[in-house]
Amino acid sequence: MSETTHDGGVAVSAPPSPDDGLSPAALAAKHGLTVSGARPGVLDYVRELWGRRHFILAFSQAKLTAQYSQAKLGQLWQVVTPLLNALVYFLIFGIILNADRGMEKEVYIPFLVTGVFVFTFTQSSVMAGVRAISGNLGLVRALHFPRASLPISFALQQLQQLLFSMLVVFAVAIACGSYPGPSWLLIVPALVLQFFFNTGLALIMARLGSKTPDLAQLMPFVMRTWMYASGVMFSIPIMLEGRPSWIADVLQWNPAAVYMDLMRFAIIDGYGNDQLPDHVWALALGWSVLVAVGGFVYFWKAEERYGRG
Repeated sequence: MSETTHDGGVAVSAPPSPDDGLSPAALAAKHGLTVSGARPGVLDYVRELWGRRHFILAFSQAKLTAQYSQAKLGQLWQVVTPLLNALVYFLIFGIILNADRGMEKEVYIPFLVTGVFVFTFTQSSVMAGVRAISGNLGLVRALHFPRASLPISFALQQLQQLLFSMLVVFAVAIACGSYPGPSWLLIVPALVLQFFFNTGLALIMARLGSKTPDLAQLMPFVMRTWMYASGVMFSIPIMLEGRPSWIADVLQWNPAAVYMDLMRFAIIDGYGNDQLPDHVWALALGWSVLVAVGGFVYFWKAEERYGRG
């Protein structure tokens, strides 16, 4: 087709295109175009995370090294900080308030130290998760990678820190007469289950913290309340003796108490089955699977929104 222009020339019009009339979305779909940064499917997302496993490990180790790089004692603060907390709790709850309630000192001291270190593992994972996205916006906006790598790496960092700190727990337990035995093998599955639980929590808090920075200011109060309700400084059944049994059951079923109980049972000779809730391993597994899977899906659903706006 042709037509005459105002200056006498001839203009040739383009032939009609088969794409004429298509919406932008239909046109993109026809030519195989996708949205930049779109959320992949769950299985594809898991494969991407597995492909970034070396980055996740290296990032967690770098963060662990840098955490105390400005302090003269360096990484010794990984042990000193929770140990000082345990000392303060022992002075206040073990001596002044008599929270041991007749528990022998050879049992109560490792009971307290184990509780502080194990709860600190969960507490630190949650606090690191809150800032995982909001505290690394430069990295999130500059590079393309599965964003779940960040909270997972922070949870892994806290696990490495706990493993280093467990040397102190072992030393305290041995000094109080609890020597290594077959029950100490239970430490491994207990820590694995707690790690997956903590990772799920870190993923949940990372999504919440990415849009609500003030959450980082609120969480220390939440974690302190959780600590007091989990029996870090006292035995829940002994402390609530004479109260309705369901109160002690609810407190012992909370995941922080479950993982502390498993570690205490594994390490301390005087901490027996009678101080554990019923079906404690089933509870530990259930909390781990529920929070890890639920947290992963919850985080994945907002994958394309992290670092925007």
